[in-house]
Amino acid sequence: MTKQEDILIIGGGVIGVCAAYYLTVQGQPVTLVEKDDICAGSSYGNVGWIANGHAIPLAAPGMLTQGLKWLLDPGSPFYIKPRLDFDLIRWLWQFGAACNKKQMRRGIPTLLALSRTSTELFERLIADEGLDFGFERKGLLHLFTDRHTFEKAAEEADLLAEFGVETTVLDQTGVRQMEPNVLSAVANGIYYPDYAHLIPDKFVKEVARAAEGRGTRFSANTEVLGFETSGRRISAVVTTRGNFKPDQVVLAAGAWSSLLARNLGFRLPMQPAKGYSVTFKRPPTCPSLPLSLDKHKVAVTPMGDMLRFSSTLELVGFDDSINRRRLAATRQAAGEYLPDMTDLELLEIWRGFRPASSDGLPIIKRSNRFENLILATGHGMLGITHGPITGKLVSQIIANNPPDIDVASGRILA
Repeated sequence: MTKQEDILIIGGGVIGVCAAYYLTVQGQPVTLVEKDDICAGSSYGNVGWIANGHAIPLAAPGMLTQGLKWLLDPGSPFYIKPRLDFDLIRWLWQFGAACNKKQMRRGIPTLLALSRTSTELFERLIADEGLDFGFERKGLLHLFTDRHTFEKAAEEADLLAEFGVETTVLDQTGVRQMEPNVLSAVANGIYYPDYAHLIPDKFVKEVARAAEGRGTRFSANTEVLGFETSGRRISAVVTTRGNFKPDQVVLAAGAWSSLLARNLGFRLPMQPAKGYSVTFKRPPTCPSLPLSLDKHKVAVTPMGDMLRFSSTLELVGFDDSINRRRLAATRQAAGEYLPDMTDLELLEIWRGFRPASSDGLPIIKRSNRFENLILATGHGMLGITHGPITGKLVSQIIANNPPDIDVASGRILA
């Protein structure tokens, strides 16, 4: 069975769903296919930060060197599994080339523009659609037990201040005035007032409901098997529920976008970066605002009646096994910063794959290879943050309007 479509979106996470919403707002007929359920991937287990101020790309000076130091420690914040994988080797080479001051400073304004515009769009979604997804704008408190890491983070805050990011440096007393539920080992803090947070799966499902109400057709449990092409166009998308013949295709399949791109004969500069989150029932000593526990790179978010912890990156390919050592390190980190963290009621352990680009910036552009393919992937740990603005940019690209933010400028991409 072949279905004629105007716009086909591949991927039912935050990026695909937001693209569907903004395209239908624009009056475009849209079908979205997802190989599992809507919001079944990394959007589901996200820590829920709207990181307005997180603007230093992952590919920053010294990051590759630090990653290599952590190489043999599976419990480290950034673990690279040693293996002969030419895609990984190519990505590490590109990542290393991007880990310089010039590239970092070029990327900061782009990431800030994305997050700031997205924050405005979150608030507009609440006002225009009446969506309820636990949105709170309380900021983020970055906590430190080690003087060296605090001084390094203070330098980063000074750098971001050059680009208009507001921060407040706190001593031990200032930290406790802002968040009483921390242990005495916490000596310093840096407060980022422009952060917000939400319940990620609730957000994606609320936007999907709004998009469906405007006409988007959702096809869950529909896996893309391949493509048919004619010249510089994709003529058909082959799925487990028949073939689709779209006029335009949006590839928003997160980490799996790179696998689908190979079926089209090109490579995306991405690696699947496995992350974890652990969600507990909200305890009496729950922090009142999101926290970043610096020593172990653990994120903490209160979400309604839940408390979620999330750790950072594993470059292990698509190995979805659970690294129990990493989970133990996350629990240990929580106990070093917060009281009464040993007997929490576990609700869920989650792991998933984030699409990590080699230069730390998302890939949002029309493909150079296929004129009817739009790429919307590579957001790393900022998928929720950049969801609304990415959806809007996709709608502008499809309408052949100049995008509000040019993410592709100066980059060599597929």
